[in-house]
Formats: sequence, C-alpha cells, structure tokens
Amino acid sequence: MVNEVVNYLNLNPGKVIVDATMGTGGHSYAILERILPKGRLIGIDRDAESLAVSRERLREFNNSCDFVHGNFADIDSILEGLNIKKVDGVLFDLGISTFQLEDSSRGFSFQKEGPLDMRMDPDSYISAYDLINNLNEEEISTILWNFGQERWHNRIAHLLVQERQKRPIATTTELANIVMRSIPSRFRNKYYRMHPATRTFQAMRIAVNRELEILENALNKAISLLEKSARVAVISFHSLEDRVAKWAFRKASTEGLVDIITPKPQRPRIEEIESNPSSRSSKLRVAERI
Repeated sequence: MVNEVVNYLNLNPGKVIVDATMGTGGHSYAILERILPKGRLIGIDRDAESLAVSRERLREFNNSCDFVHGNFADIDSILEGLNIKKVDGVLFDLGISTFQLEDSSRGFSFQKEGPLDMRMDPDSYISAYDLINNLNEEEISTILWNFGQERWHNRIAHLLVQERQKRPIATTTELANIVMRSIPSRFRNKYYRMHPATRTFQAMRIAVNRELEILENALNKAISLLEKSARVAVISFHSLEDRVAKWAFRKASTEGLVDIITPKPQRPRIEEIESNPSSRSSKLRVAERI
C-alpha cells in the first residue's frame, strides 16, 4: 500500500519521517523521493540483515537517511540519540516480510525446512524452539488461542507436549506436521482457508517477539513524538495487530491527542492484490496529531 501510505502521510520536501519497520526499504524509498531535498528519514528495524539490504537499496539517499538496528518500542530513545525531538510522520508496516519468510534459516515458514527460530532479531534470547520445548501444555495452548485464535489449540498443545517427550521439536516441518496431525481430518479443509499450521506459526512468532505488547507501547510513544498535524500510519496483516492500532488511536482521540483519519481501515486496491497477493489481508489506519 505504498501509494496510500505516501498520500496519507502528507509528505513534502524537508519533512522528518520515521519508518519504524524499515525492512528491505520499499516504503522508505517512496518516502525519501517525496521528502527530499532537506528531508530526513529514520529507518528502524530489529533485523540487521533486512537493514543491510535497505542500506544497499537506498545508497543514493544515504546522506538523508539514518539506519538504526533496534526495536521500534525504543523509538523515543532512538530519536533522542539522534537529537530529534519531534517528527512529521511515523509508519509502522507490521508482520513478517517476504525476505524473512524466504530465508529458511530464520524458521518463519512452515513451507520450508528450517530451525524452529522465528526471532525478528536473531540476537534476541528466546526462540520458538525454547517456547515449544519448555512451556507447559496450558501455556502453549494459551499462546495458540490468544495470538493465533487457533480453534484446536488444546489438541495441538497436547500433542506437542507428547511428541517432545520423545525428542525435542527442532524444525519448522516437525511443528507443521504435528499441527496437521492434531486437527481432525474432516476439518482440515472445511475450517481452514489456508494451511492448517498458519495460525500456530503466527501465534508462536508473536509470542517470541512480543509483537502486540511492543506495538501498543510504540504507538503511544509515536503519537507523543509527532509535530502538530503530523500523522502516524499503521499497516497490519491480522486482526490482533489491527485491534491494537484501533484502540491505541481511539484512546489517543479520547484524550484529545489525535484525530482519526481512517474511521474504517483502508484496504488495498484490487490491482495491488492481483500483483501482490500477500497484501490481500492488509489494513491501513491513520491518525493525525492535534
């Protein structure tokens, strides 16, 4: 949703914008084209590999761009370290990137054999392997329901605990196969419009990276850092993320801090979905600082 983002952020030359989830730089490139000359982009990402790709992709803009390996939950201290008190816009493009999904060594995809990792920042401490092999059955079940809304959370958690007693569950395909076995065969196609392991992988990834907790904290900080009439935009890919953004904006609106620009989330155009099927579930919400 690049066009929608750059339009909603009201980009002009000279503005200071934060791309809180820089990834491989797709949105950042479009933003930089519109804020130069004299504009400045602060790109933040937890994934050093993605940040390196961005640095190469945006090398022509290096004098106008700061590349920060960090967590967007620390947006306030990151900006303070750059001697920036207020900004003219912030973008959060949530979820997992194609770049990360396609790297089997990161363990995000059930479609490729890889270690059970799922850390956005490979230097962080807790991985999916640790959660799957150390949490008790009730804790795993709770994660699958709270973060994946997985209907068969109890059955999946029970079989995971049974199987890890034989040997640790170490790979993405092992986890996906256990999930498949946990779901009654008559429901695999009827209940799921996607691969049956999708919700389990989403839930474990969110738990490993504490994504919802961090998002709520970061949105509150981002709103406080906006100049008057500056905007914050959030692209989410599942209902849990969207709900956090919706309630953060509503709370800030009630407190008289923002106007909500998108009472209902914006969805991608049909043309974008056709050219980029992974965008079909995305939702964009925008708020403006009063």
